[in-house]
Amino acid sequence: MTAVESLAHSVWECKYHVVFIPKFRKKTLYFSLRAALGTVFRDLAVQKESYVEEGHLMPDHVHMLISIPPKYSVASVVGYIKGKSSIWIARNWYGRIQNYAGQAFWARGYYVSTVGRDEKVIREYIVNQEQRDQQDDRQLGINLPM
Repeated sequence: MTAVESLAHSVWECKYHVVFIPKFRKKTLYFSLRAALGTVFRDLAVQKESYVEEGHLMPDHVHMLISIPPKYSVASVVGYIKGKSSIWIARNWYGRIQNYAGQAFWARGYYVSTVGRDEKVIREYIVNQEQRDQQDDRQLGINLPM
């Protein structure tokens, strides 16, 4: 996946650090479930046009660096991933055919933080942007008055 993505009318780079826990923070993410959940999270993210850049499952919580397009809210993507993965766990690990009400695997809520660029890089970009634009204009043969 490239650093900058695009939609029909926008170019974007939106990455978030997301952390969530199993219900009651039980240490339930062990062995083969941990390996299987990585694939499940990645597949569910793709269904929302998102991409899990990096992820790590601890016995009692999940860390993900996820890239989400601006047309989706972070809450909707994280809620989708938590909800569908909870159903997947209930069906594949606990042998339930249906996920009845009140049998959620994940606790309510999550932590999210934006992952931005370094301030120094942004300042340098702003300072040098005018020079870069002038170079691009010269290469295209455009002479605009300054």
